Amino acid sequence: MKTICVYCGAASGNKPEFLRAARDFGRLLAGRGIALVYGGGHVGLMGVVAEAVLAGGGHVTGVIPRSMADKELAHTGVQKLHIVESMHDRKALMAELSDAFVVLPGGIGTLDEFFEIWTWRQIGLHDKPIGILDTSGFWQPLLALAQHLDDHDFLHRQALKMIVHHPDPSELLKLLGS
Repeated sequence: MKTICVYCGAASGNKPEFLRAARDFGRLLAGRGIALVYGGGHVGLMGVVAEAVLAGGGHVTGVIPRSMADKELAHTGVQKLHIVESMHDRKALMAELSDAFVVLPGGIGTLDEFFEIWTWRQIGLHDKPIGILDTSGFWQPLLALAQHLDDHDFLHRQALKMIVHHPDPSELLKLLGS
């Protein structure tokens, strides 16, 4: 596994654990020589994980829509910054550049990215691992909802098995096969 795409918040959230998890995950990626692909911003958890990878001597590729880059949200210190025309272009390029996907705490944009990449895997557009870093139980409601959908036969069979989750970054990487 050479690259991992991280989906996470452009905000930092309201718990120091979220910042710590983003920083720890970024350090872990850099320490293992795994390049980061992410949303290209310098704010929130996105900025924290990118800075941690950079501080650890790792490689960072950002992908950001022009509208966001124009608002001065782009991280200009990364090794590679792709400026694309739309959110759809962003998600497609991030998926193309990545060997696996990890979801850290975030909001509706993070959910959008997660659900799209999970859907793409379910319909066979990719077979890359998907992980959730469940910091302080942040994603427990989402995991419970996914189980609820499965319990009522609204998930494609095996869909739940397409996602691994763990609160510890090192353990999560092991589950992803890295």
